[in-house]
Amino acid sequence: MTPPAALDPAGGLRRTTQASPIGPLVLVASDRALRAVLWPDERAGRVPLPPSIAEEPDHPLLAAAADQLRDWFADRRDDFDLPLDPVGTPFQRSVWDVLRTIAHGRTATYAEVAEAIGDRGKARAVGAAIGRNPISIIIPCHRVVGSGGALTGFAGGVTVKRQLLDHESGAGLPFEST
Repeated sequence: MTPPAALDPAGGLRRTTQASPIGPLVLVASDRALRAVLWPDERAGRVPLPPSIAEEPDHPLLAAAADQLRDWFADRRDDFDLPLDPVGTPFQRSVWDVLRTIAHGRTATYAEVAEAIGDRGKARAVGAAIGRNPISIIIPCHRVVGSGGALTGFAGGVTVKRQLLDHESGAGLPFEST
């Protein structure tokens, strides 16, 4: 018997595009968890996904993710309550787990994240893992800054990183409802 994933080249993944104040975000989910939140100008290959994923905006997890993102942008929520399944190496997953502990409105440096996983000397490796975070915003990679608070690389662009940090700190104008 052929396994179901072999029949579906997308491995059971579904997607939808969600409007947001920073541009359209592509949400990807399996039947059990959110797999990705991708940027409007997503760099090819940054997040490994099948080339063809069925559009299904009514998928329950995609609808829940879209609702929670709308609420986050509208300042009606600080955290997300979604099942997540980011695909990555054990090291990447350990970094992404630490990102989820950085509170709304706070930041951490790459060195602090490296220290949290047990080796402050791995700040560059942490940066590489953060750059591969497949579930942007929800796994808050935008909250990681360089030493001294410098804004450094970000898959959505440094301008968007500044907007997200300003939004969370209350320093920026509130995003319009989407």
